[in-house]
Amino acid sequence: MAVSLTPYLHFGTEARAVLEFYRSVFGGEPEVATFASFGMSTDPADADLVMHGFLRTDAGLEIMASDTPSHMTRPAGTSVSLSLSGFGVDDETLRGYWTKLREGAREVGAELAPSPWGASFGQLTDRFGVIWLVNIDPGEPQG
Repeated sequence: MAVSLTPYLHFGTEARAVLEFYRSVFGGEPEVATFASFGMSTDPADADLVMHGFLRTDAGLEIMASDTPSHMTRPAGTSVSLSLSGFGVDDETLRGYWTKLREGAREVGAELAPSPWGASFGQLTDRFGVIWLVNIDPGEPQG
């Protein structure tokens, strides 16, 4: 039996744009189901909002996202960040993700650069307010 842990991100009304942006960064094809397609829309303004969105990439990354309909509240702020980590063999891929996530970023907390622990590390808040950490270990994967 395989277990997976997949981030599920919640937005006001931007989930479709978020999934399209992450498709442009990571690849894959978003799957989107609206509140109307599940018969869950009582307010016509909510009908086309994303009830459940899913992006799976060829590299095995998975992200889920949804909008917040008018009858629900979305908690303010976040205490979650997403980490993309890999080794020297993944350097080009991870740097490519960083470059694409950085486009339109709200804030770059740390440029992708050598860190005291020996890896290349960067942190940013993307255009949708999601915090990303990128860590590239210069070594080889173990085991």
